[in-house]
Amino acid sequence: MPHLNGLAPAANTLDSDDYDPIDQLNAIFSHPSALSSVPETSKALRIYQNELDKDISTFVAQQSASDVESVRRIQIAKTDLAELFQKVEGVRERAVQTEETITEMTADIKRLDNTKRNLTQSMTALKRLQMLTTAYEQLRGLSSSRQYRECAQLLQAVLQLMAHFKSYRSIDQIATLSRNVADLQRELLEQVCEDFEVTFAKGELGQRRGMLAEACLVMDVLGENARSRLITWYCNTQLREYRRVFRGNEEAGSLDNISRRFSWFKRMLMTYDEEHAAVFPDFWKVNEMLANAFCESTREDFRGILSRSTRKVDGLSLDVDLLLSCLQETLDFEHGLERRFANTNQSRASTDTLSSNEEKIPVFSQAISEAFEPYLSIWVEAQDRHLAGMIPKYRQEPPKPPDEEFSPQMVISSSTELFSFYRLTLAQCAKLSAGARLVELTKVFAKYLDQYAQQILLYHVSERPSGQIASKIPPLEDVVLVLNTADYCFNTCNQLEDKIKSRIDANFRSSIDLQSQADAFMGIASASVRSLLRRVEIDVEPVWREMRNTAWSKMESVGDQSSYIEEMLRRIKAKAAEILGMLHKPQYARAFCDNLVELIANTFLANIFQCKPISEVGAEQMLLDIYVLKKGFDELLTTTSPPNTTVPSGYVKRVTQSMSRLDPILKTLQVRPSPPEALVQAYLIHIADKSDANFRKILELKGITRKQDQSHLLDLFQAHRSSPRNDGLPQSSAYLTPLIVQSGGIGAAGNLASGLGSLSTAASVSTSNLQARFDPTTFGNAIMSVARDSVDRFGTPVLGGSSSNTPSGVSTPAPQQQLQQDGITPAATTATVPTVGPTGGNLNEISRGFGKLFRRDIGNFGARFGTGTTTKNGEDGV
Repeated sequence: MPHLNGLAPAANTLDSDDYDPIDQLNAIFSHPSALSSVPETSKALRIYQNELDKDISTFVAQQSASDVESVRRIQIAKTDLAELFQKVEGVRERAVQTEETITEMTADIKRLDNTKRNLTQSMTALKRLQMLTTAYEQLRGLSSSRQYRECAQLLQAVLQLMAHFKSYRSIDQIATLSRNVADLQRELLEQVCEDFEVTFAKGELGQRRGMLAEACLVMDVLGENARSRLITWYCNTQLREYRRVFRGNEEAGSLDNISRRFSWFKRMLMTYDEEHAAVFPDFWKVNEMLANAFCESTREDFRGILSRSTRKVDGLSLDVDLLLSCLQETLDFEHGLERRFANTNQSRASTDTLSSNEEKIPVFSQAISEAFEPYLSIWVEAQDRHLAGMIPKYRQEPPKPPDEEFSPQMVISSSTELFSFYRLTLAQCAKLSAGARLVELTKVFAKYLDQYAQQILLYHVSERPSGQIASKIPPLEDVVLVLNTADYCFNTCNQLEDKIKSRIDANFRSSIDLQSQADAFMGIASASVRSLLRRVEIDVEPVWREMRNTAWSKMESVGDQSSYIEEMLRRIKAKAAEILGMLHKPQYARAFCDNLVELIANTFLANIFQCKPISEVGAEQMLLDIYVLKKGFDELLTTTSPPNTTVPSGYVKRVTQSMSRLDPILKTLQVRPSPPEALVQAYLIHIADKSDANFRKILELKGITRKQDQSHLLDLFQAHRSSPRNDGLPQSSAYLTPLIVQSGGIGAAGNLASGLGSLSTAASVSTSNLQARFDPTTFGNAIMSVARDSVDRFGTPVLGGSSSNTPSGVSTPAPQQQLQQDGITPAATTATVPTVGPTGGNLNEISRGFGKLFRRDIGNFGARFGTGTTTKNGEDGV
C-alpha cells in the first residue's frame, strides 16, 4: 500500500479484527494542512483495493486448480486399494490350495502314526497279558506249595496288571482270566485262614511261625477285609477259652473274681508278645485289637453280672464295697492298657513329627468301666447313708473341745471333717464317673450342707430352754465359733462348686449349683451377729427400764446427760469390747457395730412411746441424751483398735443417719401446744406427712388426751395441711405410721417380746422407705416368726422369749438416702436370734435369702467377703 500523507500505515492495521477507519483517517489527516492530499489518498486506496482484488482472484484460481488435483489423487488411491484387495484374495486362495496340497501329502504319514500307536498299544497289552498269564500260572503253583512270600509279590503284580484290563472285560478271554484271578484270591484267603486254624489247633506255631508271617503278607495284599477277617478270627480264638471259663461258670464270672479276668488277659498279652507278635506285622496292631475285643466282651459280661447282682435276693443287694473294689480294679486295668499302647504308638510314630505332636485320644478309657456307670448310684446312696450318720454325731459334739484353748480364728472341727470327707469323696467319684453320678453326688453334698447349717450351726447359736422365764443364750465363744465356721463353710462351699465344675463333663456343668447352700451359711453368719447383739440387748435391758421409769413429763429444766445414758454407754462399750476382741475379720466387726447402733436407735424409739407423756423439757433432754449416745457410738468400732486409729467415715455416717431418725419426733415434742398453730406447723415441718393418725400419736405422747383438745388441734391440722404449700407432703410418714401407741406401751400385737419380735412387729415399727429397696432388717424377724411357727407345730418350746414388755424387737432399717451416701446396705438390725426347732424347709429358704442380703451388705465393709478363711488345722477348704 502506498504511503498516505507521508505516513506508511502499519501492515497489520487493516488486518486487525477491531479496525476502525475513523481512527485511521484521523491519523492520516491529523492536521488541516493535510487535507490537500485527500485526492492522492483516495487514489492510493483505490490502487490498493485493485491490488487486493487481483490477489483474491489469483488465490481463487489457484484453489480451484488444487481441488481438481485432490479429486484425481483420491481416485488413484481407490484404484490402488482395489488392486490390493485382489492381491490379498489371491494370496488367500493360494494358501488354501497350499494347505490342501500339504494335507494330501501328510495323509499317509498320519495313517502311519495311528497305525504305529495302535500297534504299540496292542504290543503293550499283549505283553501285559503275557505277563499276567505267566504270573497267574506261577501264582497258582506257588500257592499250592505255600510259598507265601513269593505269592505276595506275584499277587500284588497280578492285581496291578488286572487293573489295566478293566476296560477289556467285554472280551471273553479277559473276562475268564479276571474270574480266575478272583477265584485264586478267594482260594488264597481260605488257604491262609486254614493254615492259621490248623497251626493254632495243632500247636505247631513254633515250626510254622515263618510261614504264617509270610502268609500275613498275602493277607495284607488281599486288602482290608481279608486282614480284618484274620484278626477277628485270631481274637475270637484267643478269647474262646476266656469266654468259656468266665461265662460258663457263675463262680468264676462273679464280681469277686474280677481280678482273675484281668490276670488272665495279662497272661494272654505276655503270650502274644513272646509267641504271636512275630507272626503279625506291627502296623496291624493285633495286640490292641485283641485288647479291644477283650474289653468289649468283659464289658458285656459285667453288665449282665451287675444287672443280676442288683436284683435283691433274700433281702440282700449289691455290696457297695465290692462294687467300688471291682470298679477300682477295672480303672487300674484300663489305665494299664492305656499306658501300654500309648507308649507303643508313640514309639511307632516317633519319626513322624506331626503325628507325635497330635493330642492322643484315650482308647481304653471307660472301655470296661462304662458298665459300672448305671450302678454308681448305689455308691452315691452309700455316701448318703454315711453322711446321714455323721450329722447326728456332729450335733452331739460341743463346738469346742473342753481341753482346747479358744482362738478368734478357730472353727468348729466338724466342718473341716465334713469338707475333708467331701474332698475325698469327690476325688473318688471323679475317677469313677464325670457325668450323671457326679451330679447325684453334688445333690447329696448340697443336702447335707443344708442339714449341717440348720442342725449344727443354727443349733449352737440358738437360744435354748433354761427352765426359767428367759431363755439361755449360747456362750459367746460358741457364737464366735459358729460365725467363723459359717464364714469358712461359705468360702469352702464356693470352692467345692468350682472344683466339681472343673471335674465334671461340660454338658453337666450347668447343673452344678451350690450357691443356695453358700447363702444359707451366710444366713447363719447373720444369725450369729444377731446372737452377739442379743447379749448386748440383755445387758442394757435394766437401763431401758430406768429410762421408762423416769418422769419425763415433770422435768423442769435440762441438765447434763441423763444417768441412764452413762450406764448404757458403759455397758455397751464393755460388751462391745469383749465381742470385738473375738472377731478377727473386720467386716464382721463392722456388721456388729452397725447393727448395734441400729438396735439401740430402734429400741430408743420404742421406749420414747413407752415414756409418755413427755414434756417439752423432757423431749429436749432426750435430744441431749441422743447426742451423747451418738458421740459414744462414733468410737465404738475402734474400741479394741490401737490408739489414734481413724474411724471409717462410712461408719460415722451410718451412726449419724441411724440416730438422727429420732430427731423429728423429739423436735416436734419440744413445741408447746399453745399456741396450737405452732405445734401443727412443727409437725408439718419435722414429721412432714398428712396422716391424722400420726398426728394423734404425737398428741398422745405430749399428754394431750382430752378428745375436745385433740379435736380442736386435729381440725387445725387438717386446715393447715390443705394449704398449697403442703401439697407435696406424703400421706403418711414411713417411720411413724407403723408405730401403734397403746396404754401399755407400743407394739403391733399388745407387747414386744424381748429379742423375738414377729414379722408383723418388725413391719409395724419399720421407719424407712421399704419401697426403694428390700431391707433384711425385717427379714430377720421373719426368720424368727417361721421358727416359732415350726416350734409350735412340732411341740418344741419357744426359746429366747421373754414376757417382759421390752421394745427390743423394734427394727428400724436405714433410710435409702443414707444408703446412697455411704454405699452400705444394713444387715439384720434386730437382736432376735433363732429358736431351737425342727429344720423346716421354709426356714432354710429364708436363711438362704437372708444370707444373700447379708453377703451383699458385708462386702461393703472391706475386702471381698469370705476370703482368707483358715481353719484351725491350717486347711483352706476343698
